[in-house]
Amino acid sequence: MSSLAQSVVQSVDWLAIAPPTIAAVVGLVVLVADLFVRDDRKALLGWVSVAGLAAATLSLLPLLDGDRSTFCLRGDATVCSYTADRFTLVIQFLVLGGALLAALLSASAIKDAQGSGKELPEGEFWFLLLSSAAGAALLPASRDLATLVVALEVASLPAFALVGLKRGDRQSAEAALKFFLSSVTATAVTLMGVSFLYAATGTLYLTEMAAELQDVDPQLQTLAQAGVVLTLVGFAFKTAAVPFHFWVPDTYIGAPLPVAAYLSVVGKAVGFSGLILVTVVAFPAYADVWGPAMALLAALTMTVGNAGALRQQATRAYSAVRLLAWSSVGQAGYLLVPIAAAGYSKDAQRAIGSTVAYALMYAAVNLGAFAVAALVARTKPLNRLSDYRGLYAAQPVSALVLAFFLLCLAGLPPGIIGLFAKVTVFSAAVDAGLGWLAVVMAVNVVIALYYYLQWTALLFRAPEGEPERHRIPAPLTAAIALTAVLGFALSGAPQLVLRFADTGLF
Repeated sequence: MSSLAQSVVQSVDWLAIAPPTIAAVVGLVVLVADLFVRDDRKALLGWVSVAGLAAATLSLLPLLDGDRSTFCLRGDATVCSYTADRFTLVIQFLVLGGALLAALLSASAIKDAQGSGKELPEGEFWFLLLSSAAGAALLPASRDLATLVVALEVASLPAFALVGLKRGDRQSAEAALKFFLSSVTATAVTLMGVSFLYAATGTLYLTEMAAELQDVDPQLQTLAQAGVVLTLVGFAFKTAAVPFHFWVPDTYIGAPLPVAAYLSVVGKAVGFSGLILVTVVAFPAYADVWGPAMALLAALTMTVGNAGALRQQATRAYSAVRLLAWSSVGQAGYLLVPIAAAGYSKDAQRAIGSTVAYALMYAAVNLGAFAVAALVARTKPLNRLSDYRGLYAAQPVSALVLAFFLLCLAGLPPGIIGLFAKVTVFSAAVDAGLGWLAVVMAVNVVIALYYYLQWTALLFRAPEGEPERHRIPAPLTAAIALTAVLGFALSGAPQLVLRFADTGLF
């Protein structure tokens, strides 16, 4: 064994890599077990998957005592491929927790789909979900571009299959194809950018690349700039930033609803994690390039997203899911604001804490909104906004919880956490001197109030017929309850997530 290989093996910290490893191992176990478990016992695979994701999330607890690094080629923690710092742990908690809630939604969806002609193959579904979650958990810990791109693809490739997994559903297949083609194009662009950067700097490690980009050979300056731009474009697709957002509405509608919920939170977290790592850690020397670019993307994304949500008609098929899809595009614009502000800040790593705080709020309440949408879809599969009329009369608790989630997304009391998170993002723009972007954000927040409040009002209007009450499956009840508890807890103690906006995460 070469000395380089020995250095890699000796530096492995198995505790540090436990979260993505547990998810990956459980995924393989489920795939193999699917070959031997009888059809009438396949539900056990779902509960094994839920337990595996819970174990992966709990494995974060021993890592709270300090930063850990592994796969360090030089035998120390200065240049490593994997680092479990505060940023890593927060994002891993978000993606694994989001995957866990999506798994609870999936358990109900798989059971409801049985006998409908659009069944979901259980073994394959759980394997793909766990594999994607493993890649999503690996990405925020990646500290070199090779690992970053591999983690991005491990998170993305299973997601393509999850979107198109509904048997006999043409809409699902079309959504998967559109998602696949768009994502493959973005990946090709990213790889081109990475190759340019490697040619210009001679390294793939983010910290070393940051140092090399400070003093690039003038003959390689254009190559380095092209690499930076192409890499940013690739990650912008994953965040659903405009103009790379066209896949979002059709993909969310065609995918099983739990998969749409997963993509709206975990998929977005993957994109923003990668974007933060390449901008703040690897490309600080080009802040004058990506700072204005991120500001422009933020303004366009929140405006186009909110405009798309405003256009949704209450009687149109899947209009509720379409609204959530366009809303997620608008929310991505808010998430981009602190990243843009980091390009103008002397302490860029501290500035992006606002994005992390906002992402935590968004994950909890958006998953909750999808959970209630999944409840409504059990009896009204077209999931129109008009189907939510009078929900309070049929399911009062679910209606109240959905109203709370929508008010959080709008930034109105009693959704205190949504209000404070928006104020934090707004402050980041103002502090960075981006007054024009703060004004654009304020206008968009007001625009978004219309469709969020319109949907909220529908919940409490008199139903058109006799309200129908149905028993809610235990996994779906658990998902709604968990997201509600998280939302109420964060509104009662917003400092739980807002503190990340005041401290460095790296």
